[in-house]
Amino acid sequence: MSEPESIQRNVLGEPLKACGYDPMTGFYRDGCCHVGPEDMGVHAVCSEVTEAFLEFSSARGNDLATPMPAFGFEGLKPGDRWCLCAARWKEAYEAGCAPRIVLQATHESMLEYVDFATLKAYAVDLN
Repeated sequence: MSEPESIQRNVLGEPLKACGYDPMTGFYRDGCCHVGPEDMGVHAVCSEVTEAFLEFSSARGNDLATPMPAFGFEGLKPGDRWCLCAARWKEAYEAGCAPRIVLQATHESMLEYVDFATLKAYAVDLN
């Protein structure tokens, strides 16, 4: 079974690809970094989280590593793909600890926060 094609676009101008299903990511918990009016945090950037980023995020009040079983959240570990808030990724970039990203799965709205050249430098899905 193939993945359904998204009508939303990625930073390459192509249909948005899935970011990850294990753990299930996305503001809408559909595996994609879809952006919509309910998503005030703009969870647009598909990242491969690192230990440095998880520590950075925790220090800023968003602990993504600790499991929260009541919410069905197992906690993230380095290497997991996760749709991050655009502003948090930019903040991590400015602090020197931004995780790498998957351009094909990063929503085009991320370009309102960071220019394409910067995103491209952090891409895991370019040759």
